[in-house]
Amino acid sequence: MSISVEATSERILAAVDAAFADQVAFTQALVRFPSQRGAEHTAQDFVHAAMRERGLKTDRWAVDVDAIRDHPGFSPVTVSYENAFNVVGSHRPRQIRGRSLILNGHIDVVPTGPLDMWTYPPYDPRIVDGWMHGRGAGDMKAGLAANLFALDALRRAGFQPAADVHLQSVVEEECTGNGALACLVRGYHADAVIITEPTGDALTRANVGVLWFQVEVRGRPAHVLESYKGSSAITAMYRIIEALQGLEQVWNAQRGEHRHFEDHPKPITVNIGKIEGGDWASSVPCWCRIDVRAGIYPGTRVDAVKAEIERAIRTACIDDPMLSNHPPTVTYNGFAAEGYVLAEGSEAEACLARAHHRVHAADLQSVTTPAYLDARVFALYDDTPALVYGPLCERIHGFDERVNLESCRRVTQAVALFMADWCGLESI
Repeated sequence: MSISVEATSERILAAVDAAFADQVAFTQALVRFPSQRGAEHTAQDFVHAAMRERGLKTDRWAVDVDAIRDHPGFSPVTVSYENAFNVVGSHRPRQIRGRSLILNGHIDVVPTGPLDMWTYPPYDPRIVDGWMHGRGAGDMKAGLAANLFALDALRRAGFQPAADVHLQSVVEEECTGNGALACLVRGYHADAVIITEPTGDALTRANVGVLWFQVEVRGRPAHVLESYKGSSAITAMYRIIEALQGLEQVWNAQRGEHRHFEDHPKPITVNIGKIEGGDWASSVPCWCRIDVRAGIYPGTRVDAVKAEIERAIRTACIDDPMLSNHPPTVTYNGFAAEGYVLAEGSEAEACLARAHHRVHAADLQSVTTPAYLDARVFALYDDTPALVYGPLCERIHGFDERVNLESCRRVTQAVALFMADWCGLESI
């Protein structure tokens, strides 16, 4: 006797609830790994072991820059990828009857900043009033756990997907996007993708692209007793920063030309994320360097943005004797990623809307984000609907980052129901 769709859904939802305490503990264990850039491998070992324990066919490899360098979605690399491992765990059904799926998430997290500015240690995740605190708790280790435990829930309910499902834990999302790109180049494709980034239980409709670059100014050193004979690179950099801030204002004034961002208060940010320079307090500084992140509207080419940036810097140097004679250098050293817009009306989106409504008893809402997302890899280069949908998180990249656990439970339920609908089910 066949089981009704409603009864199947109830079993899946109950299976998520039954293991949610284990899911929370797994997420805490994952947050304890300080998986910043260059140190992701131990966290990936943990994820790899969890996939193998579940009987998934696992694939673990170091990202090979040469294998992806010529891809149009590649971002330039200035650091070693020696410990930059991707991990994929694949489920294969007995008989393929449904549509395939990629569940994607990134393992890398951003630096913590001064530890004394955190209420709780960033890698000692605490649960307070229904929120898990910790660096990477929301961005996006809770999402990684949700993907894994959504698949667990199907099995606990007595089912498994009737299609291929690839769980991806990737590196480099916070700086290049090359981890997700490496999965694509390695041959991982599917009929749809879900990325459980923290979106507040909403679907991301559009997101900006991102460009990373450095600007370096060289000055003329001198002892401060004759500082008038020197030229301060730090002071000169002010002009460059002002020029970049002016460019940011120009780009934000154009938001009316981009319908998904026309109502956003500040869709484009040109962020001076790092500054360093000089060698000695009593010497006129002869060098200064800034690291910059610039947003890019969907549909805008990276090369066009580079040209605008370089033109703005050249213009800023014209009236400055030092800068005009010693022009700054611009180096592109990370993200060179274009934005995307998720096309409306796909069956994948309709499937997610049904799952969301079953869990929330409310319609699925769409949001736009002025941030980078790995969805661009699948949307732009594999013509695959990439659904970015994840839990509620606060203070991302800031002190006291935290993720809402009830939201994590709901997202896990929605992803599990999506899998059941999209991939179909077969009994274990």
